[in-house]
Amino acid sequence: MDIRRVILATLLSALVLLGFDYFMPQPKPQPAVATQEHADTQASRPPPAAAPGSAAADDGVPARLPIDAVDVSGSVNLRGARLDDLVLRGYHETVKPGSPLVRVLEAQGQPHPTYVEFGWYGQPGQTVRLPDAHSVWKTDAQKLGSNSPVTLSWSNDAGLTFEIVLAIDRDYMFTVTQRVRNATGDQVALVPYSRVVRAYTPEETGGMLVHEGPISVINGRMEEGSYKSLRTNSTAPNFVSWTASGTGGWAGITDKYWLAAVVPDQKSDVSGTYGFDTPAGAYEVGFTGRAPVTVAANGVGESTAHVFAGAKEVRLLERYENELHIPDFWKAVDFGWFAFLTRPVFFVLDWLYQLFGNFGLALLTFTLIVKTLFFPLAAKGFRSAAAMRSVQPKMQAIRERYKSDPVQMNQKVMQLYKEEGVNPASGCLPLLIQAPVFWCLYKDLYVTIEMRHAPFFGWIHDLSAPDPTNLFNLFGLIPWDPTTLSGMLLLGVWPILYGATMFLMQKMNPATVDPAQKQIFMAMPFIFTFFMARQPVGLVIYYCWNNLLTVAQQMVIQRVHRDRPKTTIIPPAKKSRKG
Repeated sequence: MDIRRVILATLLSALVLLGFDYFMPQPKPQPAVATQEHADTQASRPPPAAAPGSAAADDGVPARLPIDAVDVSGSVNLRGARLDDLVLRGYHETVKPGSPLVRVLEAQGQPHPTYVEFGWYGQPGQTVRLPDAHSVWKTDAQKLGSNSPVTLSWSNDAGLTFEIVLAIDRDYMFTVTQRVRNATGDQVALVPYSRVVRAYTPEETGGMLVHEGPISVINGRMEEGSYKSLRTNSTAPNFVSWTASGTGGWAGITDKYWLAAVVPDQKSDVSGTYGFDTPAGAYEVGFTGRAPVTVAANGVGESTAHVFAGAKEVRLLERYENELHIPDFWKAVDFGWFAFLTRPVFFVLDWLYQLFGNFGLALLTFTLIVKTLFFPLAAKGFRSAAAMRSVQPKMQAIRERYKSDPVQMNQKVMQLYKEEGVNPASGCLPLLIQAPVFWCLYKDLYVTIEMRHAPFFGWIHDLSAPDPTNLFNLFGLIPWDPTTLSGMLLLGVWPILYGATMFLMQKMNPATVDPAQKQIFMAMPFIFTFFMARQPVGLVIYYCWNNLLTVAQQMVIQRVHRDRPKTTIIPPAKKSRKG
């Protein structure tokens, strides 16, 4: 295999991977249109998230109900019955000792308010007093724990009692059952709603490879919105930028590794919406029922939904998808357009991680397996490249002879390929087959949480972060951070090793005679070294290992090709004439 082709393939792989999702047209959320089919829903939208309440606060009721579950802790805000305080016990902000736990829900008034609301709203013309953001709820328990549900209650003092039964499993899924007990003597029709609210604009850290922001699956179709589209398309009075109707589904706001989402009853007829409440400066994603729940006199009405607030662990999302019948819940992890390839690659990588207990070792083993499987293709590519080099003198002679007649020149070149048994495309075919596998591996390493804070060996404590060492402060000997001057002043040990392996790959192949190409190939190791310095070190380690395996593979192929006995064709002996 020509090493120049390998280097070019590496460059093209990175460019395709980084550019595909960026340049590929993404489906844009359509502006909300109030059709007759759901005009009533549009007309009687739930109150804005930050709307002032009318219920007086009861200072004798504790403000919060603690949450003490297996994988999460926090509290429920009894004023408004909001889920607005939740941290993940198994995830820290950084790998430093004492680093705070990751917070996925945060109350209004805090730096990053993100919370979940659920409730009821009335039909047009109704004057029923309903609980709102300032209503204070009573609780029948001291705390909410895994498999220990609690019931919140609130009365409008006019015959209606509202209840919310909250339960949480051992992971990140809440079950929310809303009930209405009607003692008014008259029938009441109410519409349930649930939504995720984010009252700030976050910094999107995933870049072009990972979607961050509003996301939903309704009617089997995934819609990914942007914060900008919500701000641009949401107008008064409804402040809705996009809506779709269907049966069940899910919707929420996603970050690179975390998700807050609401999941309606999968048999209910609902409308999903994205919106931006301009006066409150809040992004809202959620569902409202398309048909009211009718509560007869002296009867009880009920609506059940789920709330996910936690880490986007692939196998956990798939388990919820199967157990709760949530459509395409795994798509919360942005496997991209090539999910039919990236998901299987992830599962192989995750299986190796479970086997070795070290994500770095799993990564190296996976690369070795792929190299081994594709070794016959690589050997074929090398033989093709060697054959192409052997006919170069003849090709050059043809070009010189027929340079004034391009048609005749091409015909002679094709005739030469046929006579020599050379296929110029066969050398590129192995690279084209291998490239998607490594693109998918790169995507998996970048978007899945399983590599986050995963240690390797030595000074590498987080494979998802750049190499913490830096040549420009003598690898920590000088107590100074050069990146405060410029982000370019970052060059760790592993990126330097990566550049060295690229240089070694070039040395395995004779230098090109073209001066321009020679300068380009000489500069590539230095360019890639600085480019990879800011990438997750897990990717850098992967590419170093891949380069070393490529060099070893090249040496084996060259030796086999060199030692293979040459076939000598002995011409048939001439028959003697008998006189």
